[in-house]
Amino acid sequence: MSAPAADPAPVTRTSRLLLALAAVAVAFAAADTYVVVLALPDMMTGVGVPIDQLQRAAPIVSGFLLGYVAMLPLIGRIADLRGRVPVLVMALVLFAVGSLVTTLAYDMPSIVAGRFLQGVGGGGLVPATLALVADLYPVERRGVPLGVVSAVQEIGSVLGPLFGAAVLAVSDWRAIFAINLAVGLVLAAAIRTLAPRSPVADVGAQRTSRPHVDVVGVLLLLATFSGGAIVFLRPSGLMRDLTWGQLFIPFAGDGRWLTPIGAVTVAVLVLLVARCWFGPRPVLDLRGWVRVLVEADLVGALLLALALGGVILAFATADPKIEVFSPRGRWYLLGAILAAAAFTWHVRRAENPLVPRGALRRTPAWGALLVSFFVGAALIAALIDIPLFARTTVYPDDQLPAALVLVRFLLALPVGAVAGGFLIRRFSPGVVTAVGMLMAAAGFVLMTRWGLTTIEEPIANLALITGGLGFGLALAPVNAALLAHTDDDVHGVATAFVVVSRMVGMLIGISALTTIGLRRYYAEQKAVPPVQEVCDGKSRCKEFSDLLRVAGIAQEHAVFWGAAGCAVVAAVLALVVFRGVRADGVSTREVLSTH
Repeated sequence: MSAPAADPAPVTRTSRLLLALAAVAVAFAAADTYVVVLALPDMMTGVGVPIDQLQRAAPIVSGFLLGYVAMLPLIGRIADLRGRVPVLVMALVLFAVGSLVTTLAYDMPSIVAGRFLQGVGGGGLVPATLALVADLYPVERRGVPLGVVSAVQEIGSVLGPLFGAAVLAVSDWRAIFAINLAVGLVLAAAIRTLAPRSPVADVGAQRTSRPHVDVVGVLLLLATFSGGAIVFLRPSGLMRDLTWGQLFIPFAGDGRWLTPIGAVTVAVLVLLVARCWFGPRPVLDLRGWVRVLVEADLVGALLLALALGGVILAFATADPKIEVFSPRGRWYLLGAILAAAAFTWHVRRAENPLVPRGALRRTPAWGALLVSFFVGAALIAALIDIPLFARTTVYPDDQLPAALVLVRFLLALPVGAVAGGFLIRRFSPGVVTAVGMLMAAAGFVLMTRWGLTTIEEPIANLALITGGLGFGLALAPVNAALLAHTDDDVHGVATAFVVVSRMVGMLIGISALTTIGLRRYYAEQKAVPPVQEVCDGKSRCKEFSDLLRVAGIAQEHAVFWGAAGCAVVAAVLALVVFRGVRADGVSTREVLSTH
């Protein structure tokens, strides 16, 4: 374990602006997670999937999630080795490229590939930004910046559906991702411009009066994107032309890439890769990035990605009406277990493993992962089941008002996140986290008292606001405890694991809680008479519908009780694992040397 770095230098105006841009990027990427909520039916139609086969659209969502989670530890480790700003820029470029592929997608594999790249880029922004906070602020001043970053990340869940609805009101779904492309590139350029120059870079700048531009590389890059766009879009004017139309005739089969224009595009891409590998000062230092990947332990990252991917697929393919995971999911889970065992063996033997030995050895460090897991398991119940409760009761035929009920919860969450950042200046992170999660548990308990019309009553706001504030309070303290009890040179990978823990907690939590809720639903449904015995008139049919809704309410109440239990577990764990974590103004070096 290397020695911790010196305390951060005074925060300048440029540093604050750099962090603000990184936070905006995090918010925008978080919004992209939820932007498909309203656009998914149109996206299915756009890539040739019938609207009545919704299950086939699952990879559009799971592809983003897989990219977001599986690559996070590797990107976090690269941020430790290469620096925060280069990773922020590269993550934004990946996000932009993924947005471009999604915009031009013509079938399911292409749109899933685009969403996967978006997930990799969007997920990589989070650990790099959290680590940047630790680089810029001393331990006693990190609370508020961490709270702000956590707040903007959660604001994305509010802005995503609203952004998608606004764009869909004036254009189609492709415009959403075209805007993502433009915003990603603009933010990447702005962050790169604001990045402080290293002494080596300054010396190099003095030696040459004009910056070097890889003209050949740029031309190959433009040619690759132009050819790819033509293959994806297949302009009707070119295809109908007697001469140019021959470029789109396949050599064999009907694949778009088995055409002359497809083959030329692939050939230009190969030349671009060769130029970036062998050329002097190429447009993309491919060889340098490969060296960084190897140094960051690419083998270990791939093993961990297989383990996380297996967990994601095991629970994503589950049918909660029957079990926590499906028969196919059991094989995914077995693969995840084997990959996790191989990863553990690799970490112990590798010279420079993905997770440096002892990086998470302190109790608050590994404890933060446990707390984050149960926070995610409880949070997902609010994100999924509050709108479901609204659909079950007062908005059975309208999705938008049901989704807007959740906005009250989500608006309180970032307020709590900023408040949590202020509170850990005076109180222990364990206490603040525990109070927040107990508030979240209280919000869920209040939700178990909801009836058929409670959503329309002002009293519903008490549960929603209490729960949102509670979850928000817990976000900054968990990150602060982790950063204060890990070495400065592993902050990127450490914060990545906190995010991964919360996402895995969400996946497992929603599967387990939904299974519990549905079993309660079926138990209640047994008491409902058959429809032919009840529905013999309009009033009797309404009575039968009300009985089914009561069974649905019982299902959601069971989920809320389970989420309250997860929140209480998170509170207890926080008090235990963060016991003794100091809230006064000690430096990172002092904290690490005394624990």
